[in-house]
Amino acid sequence: MISIKQIYYALTLAKTCHFKQAADLCHVSQSTLSSAIHEFEKQLGLTVFERDNKKVLITTAGQQILPRLRQIKLEIDDLQQFSMATQPPLSQPLAIGVIPTIGPFLLPIVLPTVRQAYPQIQLSLREAQTRDLLRMVKNGELDTAIIALPFGTEGLHCFSFWKEDFYVIAHKSNLCVRASQTQAKDIPKEKLLLLEEGHCLKDHTLEVCKFRQTDVGNTFSGTSLYTLIQMVCSNMGVTIIPQMAINSLLQDNTEVGISHLQEPGPHREIAFVCRLNYPRVTDIQTLLQLFQHCLQNKTVHP
Repeated sequence: MISIKQIYYALTLAKTCHFKQAADLCHVSQSTLSSAIHEFEKQLGLTVFERDNKKVLITTAGQQILPRLRQIKLEIDDLQQFSMATQPPLSQPLAIGVIPTIGPFLLPIVLPTVRQAYPQIQLSLREAQTRDLLRMVKNGELDTAIIALPFGTEGLHCFSFWKEDFYVIAHKSNLCVRASQTQAKDIPKEKLLLLEEGHCLKDHTLEVCKFRQTDVGNTFSGTSLYTLIQMVCSNMGVTIIPQMAINSLLQDNTEVGISHLQEPGPHREIAFVCRLNYPRVTDIQTLLQLFQHCLQNKTVHP
């Protein structure tokens, strides 16, 4: 009979395509993992992995088997976590993903309060772009993720906890930030600095401003909001940042001006996402309430 351990070993090997790395992740010897995989394939009557001295390949049959194994593992994980759901809130480890345009600005505001309220909490945090986080949530690699909406979240629960607007940031000599409000039509599109492809903030910005990708300058794409702000300080262009990031990015910065983006809002919505059958939704809802409380009572305004 195929065991849970064999399924776990097979999924880990499929992820690494390397016996030594998979064995290390499973905390077993390479020979133990190799024997378990061999027995797993024998019981299936199929070859899932092709091996040579340098690499591991997944066979055609393996490509069909692995999604089923992932689903089985998710069901087992849910069954194990179902018993945890009856325990006190946030008493079990929680793996949370967060996107780069939220994590550095939200977490310092909320985590001290969370740890004070639940000192026993065991959090592991993963920063990545939205598409990668959603994939990890669906695969069970993460319990939940904090993302910005709108974004396609089919097949997932969404729990919104914050809405905010965007602000135009430019060198203080730039006319577009002389007033407290700036319309998108007054932003010099050829000078607009945005994050690189894959960051949902770029898509949200273009959507709110009703700009096309071809409308904006293509001389620079930033990997972080911190980089974009440094470019603005050097008078290399104009950027747009979310309300949540203002204090962290512009604290004591005398080189730039700030103006509210006067377009219909809120410009983005922050939410937790999790799988539809995730059994510890109450843990996420507990965090959601704490996050809301912190954001409402901390200064996140310009």
